[in-house]
Order: sequence, then C-alpha cells, then structure tokens
Amino acid sequence: ERDMKVKKESLTWIGAGLFFVSGAFVALPYVLQSSYKSPSATATLASIEFPTSTPVFVAVHIAPPVGLKAIYMTACVAATPSWREHLKDMIKESELNAVVVDIKDYTGTISFVDKDLQPESPGGCRVKDMQEFVDELHQDNIYVIGRITVFQDPFYAKTHPDLAVKSKASAGVWKDHKGLAFIDVGAKPYWDYVISLAQTSYELGFDEINFDYIRYPSDGNMKDTDYTWTVGTSTKAEMVKSFFEYLHDNLKDTGVKTSADLFGLVTVAQDDLGIGQVLENALPNFDYVDPMVYPSHFAPGTNGYRNPADNPYEIIKYSMAGGVAKEEALNIKLGIATSTPSKLRPWIQDFDLGATYDAAKVRAQIQATYDVGLTSWLSWDASNKYTPEAYLKEE
Repeated sequence: ERDMKVKKESLTWIGAGLFFVSGAFVALPYVLQSSYKSPSATATLASIEFPTSTPVFVAVHIAPPVGLKAIYMTACVAATPSWREHLKDMIKESELNAVVVDIKDYTGTISFVDKDLQPESPGGCRVKDMQEFVDELHQDNIYVIGRITVFQDPFYAKTHPDLAVKSKASAGVWKDHKGLAFIDVGAKPYWDYVISLAQTSYELGFDEINFDYIRYPSDGNMKDTDYTWTVGTSTKAEMVKSFFEYLHDNLKDTGVKTSADLFGLVTVAQDDLGIGQVLENALPNFDYVDPMVYPSHFAPGTNGYRNPADNPYEIIKYSMAGGVAKEEALNIKLGIATSTPSKLRPWIQDFDLGATYDAAKVRAQIQATYDVGLTSWLSWDASNKYTPEAYLKEE
C-alpha cells in the first residue's frame, strides 16, 4: 500500500498497459470514474488459476524385463554425461535392456543429493541430475537397478563408530586390508538407515534396489574383529538372515523390486563361507538373487580346472547348476510350484583378471547361463569399459 491521497474529483487510473495472460496480451482501458469497474477485466483476471504449490514429482516405474540383460555403471560414470550417454547408446543398440547404477558405493557416498540421509558428501562421485537421468533411461525403456553397498561403509563407520566392527587390539574401528571399515551386521539402528535409503531411491525412480556387501568382512586381520552388536549366541548366518528378513518385511508392500548380490561360492558351498551368506536364506527374502560367479574369483583347481578364468563356460555352468539345484530343493521344501521362474541371475565377468576376456569368453558365460535353464544375467566391469562385440546387436 502506498501513502498517497487522491481527491474524489480527480481522474483515477484504474488500469493501463499490457498484461500477459495465457499467451495473449489484454489491454485495459483508461477509466474516467473512480467507481467504475470493468466486468470483462474482472472476469478475465478471476479466471486465471495461479499455482499454489510446487508440483510433487511422482516416479514412473517400468516392469522388469523377461530375460534381464544388464551392465553396471558407477556413480562417477553416471556423473559424466559423455560416458553415460555412450553406455546408454550401447544398451539401446544391443540386446541389453537394463543398467545397474550405484546409489551408495564402497566409500559410503550416496550418489544423489539427500540432505536428510547424508548432509555432507564423503568425497565420492555424486550425480546432480540423477532423477532426470533415471527418467531418460525409462524413456528408452531401460530398466534401472540401483545398487547399495550395505555393510561396507567407511563414511558411516566414521560418523557412527559405535555401529562399526571394532578392533580387539585398539577398541577402535576395524579396517580391512584396503583400509575400509564395515558396519556390524547386528547393528540394527543401521538397518533402518538402509531401509530409508532404499525407499527414497525407489521414490526417485529406481525400479529395483540391489543390495551388495550384505555380509561380514572377509579381507584383513579377521582375528582382530570384534562384533559387539551380535546378539546372544546368534551365528553370522543367523544375523545376516535376520537382516534379509528385515529388508523383506519393510519393503514388501512398497512396490520396489529387490535383489541381493552374494559370493559366487554360495551356489555350491555347504556353509556360510565365514561371512554369513547362505543362498537358501536369501532366496525367500528377495525378488532376485545375483551370485557373483566371476570365473577369475574361483580358486585354482575348482572343478578340476587349474585356471578357472580360462574356462568361463565350464565354471559358470558348474556354479549356476549348483545354484539351480539348491533353489529347486528349497522350492520343494517350501511347497513352491516347480514351474515358478528362477530368481537366480548370475553376475558374469567382462574384465581381464586371470585371463584376457574377449567377446568369446563373455559370450561363453552367457551361453552357460542359458544352458542351465536361466534367462537373466548381469555383466560387471568396475572400470565400465565393456566389450561391445560380446553383446548381440538389436535387430
């Protein structure tokens, strides 16, 4: 309001100029009487609907492909427009139909900005336009899986040392050979943090949440580890199973698809590998289970092969056949129909370790997957430099 006085007998300026309304200019007349109101102008202004709040983003999800074929993408690559476009084009032009993108990597960095979950970045890569990127992938009908590194989280261990695996010698936070810290699997307060991250990621647009490092540590001075959050006489396998069940119970009604990455040996081992992972404990609690059956990660002599990496077809067939047999036995025990599609999807190798992995070696792993009756697989290369010739071109 202005501190101005206007005499009744003075001419009153009611309106002049041009107003931009719904793409058109409306001219208001000069008015000679202060009591005069223009009906047409009043009606025009009254009909304008002004937004009262910012529109709420609602993610649109797509269904998992029948026969999923995915590659992995780091947060750093997702944050690099040229590189991520290159991989997106590779997916569009080939048989690939899905991508696994880091939500939280080995540093503990959440790849998209969320001040509630992570006020400060630990220093890893962040994708400023993650929501828009996921939407772009959906527009190209690409199924988007978000990967969460769970119990390996150096940043959370630093900010919440009371929840971390402890060192018996120092009573401080234990670290593995790479200097990375782990959260104690039994630290239930952390479980809710993981649930919140999964729900937020789903609301952002990720179609599926993939949980990795859902285990106890395996590399380092294991005799120095102290698990202060392990309850009573619970074994590692029991604690990990409890976490599996907690994820399932809290996410089953949200619409999000879930998957678990497990050590490749779970398909043939009869114990928990010393890290708490048992295939039969994971299968009922996830939509998909992804054993990391990289041939290079099997010990010399596995199934009679001096260098397993040189025998990709045989190693994948051996390991995944073991997984299929375990799943079928569990389904019979649980009364699940034998016609139910398998939840198993192997992570295969597209990186050089133990042998040079060309298109033929990558393709051999895919063929072995099909030959044991499975239809889905995921391809891993930590450097994101895949072998294009290994993936069939889209017709």
